[in-house]
Amino acid sequence: MNYYKTGQFAKMANVSERTIRYYDKIGLLKPSFVMDNGYRQYSEKDFIKLQKILALKHLGFSIEDIFPMVTSNQKFEDSLNLQISLVNSRIAHLQVLKDALQTTIRQIENDSFDWKDLISLVQMTNDDSKIVEQYMDSNNLKVRIQLHNQFSTNPQGWFPWLYSQINFNGVNRLLEVGCGNGQLWENNSINLRNREFFLSDSSEGMINEVRQKFGKDFNCMVVDCEKIPFKDHYFDCIIANHVLFYLSDLDQGLSEIKRVLKPNGIFYCSTYGKSHMKEIQDIVKGFDERIELSSNHLYDKFGLENADELLKPFFKHIEKKEYKDSLLINQAQPLIDYIMSCHGNQNELIGPRMEEFKTYIQEIIEKNGSIFVSKQAGILLCR
Repeated sequence: MNYYKTGQFAKMANVSERTIRYYDKIGLLKPSFVMDNGYRQYSEKDFIKLQKILALKHLGFSIEDIFPMVTSNQKFEDSLNLQISLVNSRIAHLQVLKDALQTTIRQIENDSFDWKDLISLVQMTNDDSKIVEQYMDSNNLKVRIQLHNQFSTNPQGWFPWLYSQINFNGVNRLLEVGCGNGQLWENNSINLRNREFFLSDSSEGMINEVRQKFGKDFNCMVVDCEKIPFKDHYFDCIIANHVLFYLSDLDQGLSEIKRVLKPNGIFYCSTYGKSHMKEIQDIVKGFDERIELSSNHLYDKFGLENADELLKPFFKHIEKKEYKDSLLINQAQPLIDYIMSCHGNQNELIGPRMEEFKTYIQEIIEKNGSIFVSKQAGILLCR
């Protein structure tokens, strides 16, 4: 393997030495080898990592977002495929923007331009950042699901269990709000003939992913749960899997769900309890007391402890079922990926100390054999 000094390495990549030193300083790109005299030696593997950093930076990702993407054990080919996917999203967005600009020019030339249309044009020009947001939302969700799939002690799994709780008899019209990547419907065969099943999410990126995954099997649409675009008493069944605690106005969301649900329909909503994954927060606090994996506690807004009281104004009959499970994690990287996927301040605090953090997690696993993580989740059936 060939090694290169900082100046040679920077010249090969057509970046400044200052940039390479900065990435080294913040822990984003450490050299493979440091000589006794302090000279840094970069390898071809480091060059691959630098390529990914520069590509993601060009695509609009922040340094904080890039940290977990670079430090994961992703194969180089997978990294390139990811970059191709993101570039294709950027190209598609720019093509739509180009078409809108050309349409605006024609309208101006024909003296038919409405200045109100300028608002949507400005919004479209500013929407480029959504490509990054949509990728981060989708990727973070996949990382969190993967940790549960890989290390859960309950062999059934959350999504199969949740699916088994839903009574599809007599359900001809169904709505799932906040469907995410559609995981609930994978590997589940249900006859959709003469049925209308709608999968909705507030994220356009998630809905595009679900459309690609299921084709025309479901009606997929971007929907704000607080403004559901259907007439009263339209659905036999509505599902909200780990969604309600994200609503800015919970009462408005529940009011909308009740409005579009038939009087004899069932609303299935799931959530967490206070003990859910608490050991992971304790672990990161042990590394750095300042780390908060979430800016707020979702279970305080809508959790297993208070869900009954919050639902009572809208539903007469409420039945709660808890899912018994836990995690036994014996690998460091999946746990690190999970931690870095959270919505808190961990990226800026752990990112520059990633190697130190990896060692910290590995030592805990080696000492105990595995990391036990309690889970507390369940579903409420509302009539």
